[in-house]
Amino acid sequence: MNMLLRLLVLAIKNRFRRGVDPLGPCTTNFRVAPTDLDLLGHMNNGVYFSIFDLGRIDLMLRSGLLRALRPHGWHAVVTNETGSFRRPLKPFRAFTVRTRVLGWDEQHLYLEHRVHSGGKPTTTAVIQLRFLSKRGEKISPDRVAQLLPSGTERPELPEWVSQWSKASYEHRSQTG
Repeated sequence: MNMLLRLLVLAIKNRFRRGVDPLGPCTTNFRVAPTDLDLLGHMNNGVYFSIFDLGRIDLMLRSGLLRALRPHGWHAVVTNETGSFRRPLKPFRAFTVRTRVLGWDEQHLYLEHRVHSGGKPTTTAVIQLRFLSKRGEKISPDRVAQLLPSGTERPELPEWVSQWSKASYEHRSQTG
């Protein structure tokens, strides 16, 4: 329920916020709610990834990408994610999530989320997305990129992201 309420607030706020570049960065503000806490009294690691969902939605709404995807019936799903936690977020603490596109390959789009609070970095994450049609057809990021405004330059995917993706695929493929 907490995330649905945050999504509703985000959608309402977006009517009054400035647009952003489709590749980002997009900064989204939040505050740690009591329902975000774990037994140690700080934001639960799983909640971060739900917050990152909202950061991606904010980027797609404010850039117009979500509106461009709808007529095609395309949507994005998370296929892989990783995060690093440096500092905990305590109850009621304000924080920002900065979301940007790192790049894409033949199958996936890669985003980065960086969390800051009180001017200090607290958490980073990399998310791998795949685009699908309503029927489950895989949509290449290049097809999605054709929906972006002309002049949008494709960022070069960092080598470490490619290596992370490859290592994750190899890990998934192992039996055991």
